[in-house]
Amino acid sequence: MKQYHVISRVAIYLLSIVLFVFGVFHFIYPRDMLVFVPSFMPGGIIWVYFVGAAFILVALSFLTNKMVKLAGYVLAIMLIIFVLTIHLPNYMNAGDKELRQISLINILKDTAIVGFALHIAAGAHHQKLHLEDSD
Repeated sequence: MKQYHVISRVAIYLLSIVLFVFGVFHFIYPRDMLVFVPSFMPGGIIWVYFVGAAFILVALSFLTNKMVKLAGYVLAIMLIIFVLTIHLPNYMNAGDKELRQISLINILKDTAIVGFALHIAAGAHHQKLHLEDSD
């Protein structure tokens, strides 16, 4: 059981590093990320910074093992929103074959991270959100 725990923590640390890099990228290159903010959303570049901060906070939560359940669920919800409002419309409306491929890869990447985030959140037994009595 001890080996499982070590491997599990290493996997969570790897995801944390990826999320941290994603978050930093949002702050270093906000104009590059702005094209992904849907036009129907007011606020523009504020959303880029918000998402960058969210990625960094989730990474820190996973690294420090604090508020892991909440961070995992928030990350999953945020990425599902990305898939539905950014990547799927880009996939459906892309005229170029390469852009469709990139959009599909982003759909698959974010969906995989959603699964990992939900797994992490569900495994955080010591942190209760009190959503259910059996949680």
